[in-house]
Amino acid sequence: MKTWRHAIHQHPELGFEEQRTSALVAQCLTDWGYDVHTGLADTGVVGTLVIGNGRGPRLGLRAEMDALPIHEATGLPWQSTINGKMHACGHDGHTAIMLGAAQALAKINAAGTELGNGTLHIIFQPAEEVGGGGGAQRMIEDGLFKRFPCDAIFALHNLPGTPVGQCFFRPGAFMCSSDKVTIKFHGKSGHGAMPDLALDPTVPMAATLLGLQSIVGRNLSPFDSGVISVGRVTAGTSYNIIPNEAELELSVRALHPETRETLCSRISELAKHQAQAYGCTATLDYVFGYPVLVNDDAQSRLVEQAARETFGADNVNAEALPLANSEDFAYMLQEVPGCYLIIGNGDNGHAEGQRLGPCSVHNPHYDFNDECLPYGGAFWLNLTRMFFTQPPATRG
Repeated sequence: MKTWRHAIHQHPELGFEEQRTSALVAQCLTDWGYDVHTGLADTGVVGTLVIGNGRGPRLGLRAEMDALPIHEATGLPWQSTINGKMHACGHDGHTAIMLGAAQALAKINAAGTELGNGTLHIIFQPAEEVGGGGGAQRMIEDGLFKRFPCDAIFALHNLPGTPVGQCFFRPGAFMCSSDKVTIKFHGKSGHGAMPDLALDPTVPMAATLLGLQSIVGRNLSPFDSGVISVGRVTAGTSYNIIPNEAELELSVRALHPETRETLCSRISELAKHQAQAYGCTATLDYVFGYPVLVNDDAQSRLVEQAARETFGADNVNAEALPLANSEDFAYMLQEVPGCYLIIGNGDNGHAEGQRLGPCSVHNPHYDFNDECLPYGGAFWLNLTRMFFTQPPATRG
């Protein structure tokens, strides 16, 4: 798994460009006896394995393959060889974990060791990082679950700061939706010395920027969750010119669909009325991205069983707090019941002894911790065995 991980890490590919990675995945799965299908969402790969006599439930396991447009600064021997691209979220590790599990499951199944009966679909997804219209949605649109029906589906992600050998998740809403909003304020340009002859769009922009932070505190219940972050502020070309337009770009997140609707409504009302108050107008481009990620109750109980066997009961938190992050696996969970869990990535250290120091994902100094690989692989083995051998009532 470490060899695969380092090879993938050295050759990162952005969303829908994962030609080299998907070729590696497809070749490995073919060599191990899977029925391999390529081309879903351009670079997606699905490997199907009949477990036992095949007469049983159908299980989907998903890993993502894409990298990010970040220039790597780790200095590690397996550092990215491509300027401006790196695996800064650990998808190289997720892919390697899934390959390790796929190989082991094929060997166990071929040896006749009892895994139960059913069908296993291992899904390698492109473009999780793309945003709205990412790889999961594209695979579904390309017929993923019609061609490869699943009764349940599962995925995992690493998290720096959580110790290696620990995991957490929760049933119900676990990760927020993620929307991108662009607000343009339209005024009338003029000379900076004669503001009375212009309509300054920076004033309603500034008022809106401050007012946005009142929405979560004053329009949502204290027991609800929402995030509004201003990521870009743009206006003007020179200090002595009142611009014609000013612009804000927001990241908006919510843990419940109704909260998402409230945030959308209030952001629009606030921006338009602030603009009107200063004699300007406002237009919004509200792009709904990934939906709320909701874990199925019954499948979460199965994950808890497999996690306790893999990590030990003391290292499993099955009632964790939700995360404000978002994930396009949410699209798959809208189609098929399942569960998404988080495994610890430690302090950004490595088995070789190199210590990079704590940092988040999406950071040029981040690297997936190879010490996570055996935990992830063992978890997929335990989950698969339990899924195919336990009675349906036990699985939920």
